[in-house]
Amino acid sequence: MRDELSLVERGALEALDLDGLVALLHELIAIPSLDGEETAAQRRVAAWMDQAGLQTDVWAIDLDELSRHPDWCHEVERDDALGVVGWIGEEAAGRATGGSAAGRDLLLNGHIDVVPVGDEAAWTTAPWDPAVRDGRVYGRGAVDMKGGLCCALFAARAVRESGVRLRGRLSVASVVGEEDGGTGTLATLLRGHTADGAVIVEPTRLRVVPAQAGSLMFRLVVHGRAAHGCVREEGVNAVEKFVPLLAALRRLEAERCGVADAGVAGLGPAGADLPSPRAASSAAVAGDPHSPLFAAYRLPWPIEVGTVRAGDWASSVPDTLVAEGRYGVAVGEDVAGARQAFEQAIAHAAAVDPWLSVHPPEVEWWGGRFDPAVTVVDDPIVTAVTAAAAAAIGSAPRVEGVTYGADMRLLVNTGGIPTVLFGPGDVRVAHMPDEYVPIDDLRVAAQALILTALRFCGLRE
Repeated sequence: MRDELSLVERGALEALDLDGLVALLHELIAIPSLDGEETAAQRRVAAWMDQAGLQTDVWAIDLDELSRHPDWCHEVERDDALGVVGWIGEEAAGRATGGSAAGRDLLLNGHIDVVPVGDEAAWTTAPWDPAVRDGRVYGRGAVDMKGGLCCALFAARAVRESGVRLRGRLSVASVVGEEDGGTGTLATLLRGHTADGAVIVEPTRLRVVPAQAGSLMFRLVVHGRAAHGCVREEGVNAVEKFVPLLAALRRLEAERCGVADAGVAGLGPAGADLPSPRAASSAAVAGDPHSPLFAAYRLPWPIEVGTVRAGDWASSVPDTLVAEGRYGVAVGEDVAGARQAFEQAIAHAAAVDPWLSVHPPEVEWWGGRFDPAVTVVDDPIVTAVTAAAAAAIGSAPRVEGVTYGADMRLLVNTGGIPTVLFGPGDVRVAHMPDEYVPIDDLRVAAQALILTALRFCGLRE
């Protein structure tokens, strides 16, 4: 921690209860808040907010009304969903004018939903029974992103218990449905919970992220012709007809990312810090002015096929194949144009195949939609988080973009709120067995959020 902290800032940092933060994280991990099953965890967060002295707004989200909003999308059917927001400080202070640093409202956003655990036998400890070892908290949701949510909650409590009076309002939103499209964040915005700046506590390895790529979910249906396997040449195998389409998607990925060969993963080894040979100044997509933020990624806008289903009998020629996947969208790219590029790549590949030219594959867009989003790097929320993180870490954090989608697209594009991603842990261990978050990251992230709140919201005399 640097020496140039004020007495008020030091007092707020001293009020941080790291043991309590880890204890709450244990509680939340133990509640299996899979998408569509988040209500029990949301009620626990709301109860904690009440106990911590935060003002709260807890409401049943009107899913029917929400479904009519043009920015709503989902992959999981829900019978109910709960919105939870807690805050301290003045009632919504409104947007500051003239670049003043005083009286601004700050929103900290974290999602409570988690993805399925997969094969539980692959876990060394039960996914819903959190464990601490080697300075890490293990369990489903530890890093994605109950750890970050707990940092936001305890940062708000530390500010309150230190006796600081903020000029603006500091809010914490615990949201549902981020993994499948952003149900909770959209509902929170429509409820009227807005701010002059926001921090989404995604696992960024304590890096400041003002830009996120987008992603769209696609479904590709390939038609063949069924036949008995003993006379397979009388049929048309839909699996074989999918092969040139997959090759076309790999070529499209390479073209969009500005690489010669996109046949391998683009993230590199976990924890890698150095940019790849791809030049920071290259524009992966024409007209994208933010590509330097993605210089560490060889494939900043990846395309991946996640599921493939074909056939219904082992000794028959499969007549249908359905492939589903995610399609990366560049920062600054028109989403409709991105879809058109995908559809044209499939159509061109089909046109040169005698069978597919007559029986063209079908492209469907479905499920979660994460549009790209960006906040200019000199926006007050970016500079405030960067300075606060530097003070908490002891050195300047990296400022970069990420290739995954998040609720930033809603806060920026729908809510008009300048937003950054910043939080503990590494996204590379999310959605995996033995998911974990380092306790030291929890401490540093919470400290940075405390300092961000004090400096961004401003202090009353």
